[in-house]
Amino acid sequence: MALAVETGAGQAVAEATVRHRWWSGWPRWAPYAAAAWSLAYGLAGLYWALGGAGYPFGPVPEDRSAGSILEPSPAAVVSPVIASLGLAGAVCGVLMARRPVRGRAVRRFLLGFGWVQALALTVALQDYTLIAVVAFAPLLVVFAFTGVPGPQGGVDEILYWHRDNLLILFVGGVLWTLAVLAHQRRTHGLCAHCGRGGRAAAWTAPESAARWGRKAVLIAVLSSIPYDVTRVAWFFGYPLGITDAFLKDMQDTPGMLGIGLGLAIASTAGGVLTHGLVARWGEVWPRWVPFKAGRPVALATAIVPALLVAVVLIPGGLQMIRGGNQPFGWGTNYPAMLWVVWGAALGAATLGYYLRRRGTCGHCARG
Repeated sequence: MALAVETGAGQAVAEATVRHRWWSGWPRWAPYAAAAWSLAYGLAGLYWALGGAGYPFGPVPEDRSAGSILEPSPAAVVSPVIASLGLAGAVCGVLMARRPVRGRAVRRFLLGFGWVQALALTVALQDYTLIAVVAFAPLLVVFAFTGVPGPQGGVDEILYWHRDNLLILFVGGVLWTLAVLAHQRRTHGLCAHCGRGGRAAAWTAPESAARWGRKAVLIAVLSSIPYDVTRVAWFFGYPLGITDAFLKDMQDTPGMLGIGLGLAIASTAGGVLTHGLVARWGEVWPRWVPFKAGRPVALATAIVPALLVAVVLIPGGLQMIRGGNQPFGWGTNYPAMLWVVWGAALGAATLGYYLRRRGTCGHCARG
């Protein structure tokens, strides 16, 4: 009996260790994952170049389009580029996974290629789809059963292929970010997990991170206010920054103003949570939180959602900037242009939080 209990406990510990090792080994598997993603997407590009259906950047009806800078573009021109970059990405990902990479020129090329891939896939080629999916994730479940407010008939008319493709690109961008970050650290002789090993810059010290982190939080919170104020005003019948006719159109569309109010409330709640990146309750669970009171807040609990929101805000704001002036008034686009500032500031605040709380690295024992 005791042996069985001991064996079962040992298996549980081993399984927990495996789960921990799976994630903690990201510097090892991320380059391979990025290579596999690039190869798969490159083969899709080859298929589209040969005339296959489903090319995601072609011209479509306006209500089925996305806001990516590649749309619309001819398949005969873009698909071969996708195929070529996919093959190159597969090769570069495998080279990054090898250690060491010989030659300074090769190292610089891999870093340049990797960072360009990461930024293009996560930011440059995206539109507001990412922030919409993050913000509407709970509502999408409701819409699946109740229908979507306005002319849309269902969730499939919101998340259609041209937008689904952007989500696939974002996943690739995340994989490339992890891959190139690990490669950059490793080839600099640093710990691939925490980036420590050389002479630390003064701005990375916990005391310094606390100072500039507070400023970043303030900028992030202030950047969201114009969007929140306009949407609340519209809900209560004030055409702040828009024409009376546009407000009337929204009032005549069931649920439209309610969604705007919900987004404003979520944005305000996000501002409150952002304050947790520099507050005590962002490090230790408050007393009123059931089952968690007094316990340390896990780093991932704060960092993962904050970083996700920071990343998806930027392409949404860039699309609004590209949209420029709108005939319905400044309130439609201009407040959302500040999402770029909001995302950058939130990302900086999240980095400051990490630098303050990261502690000793479990892999290199530095810290």
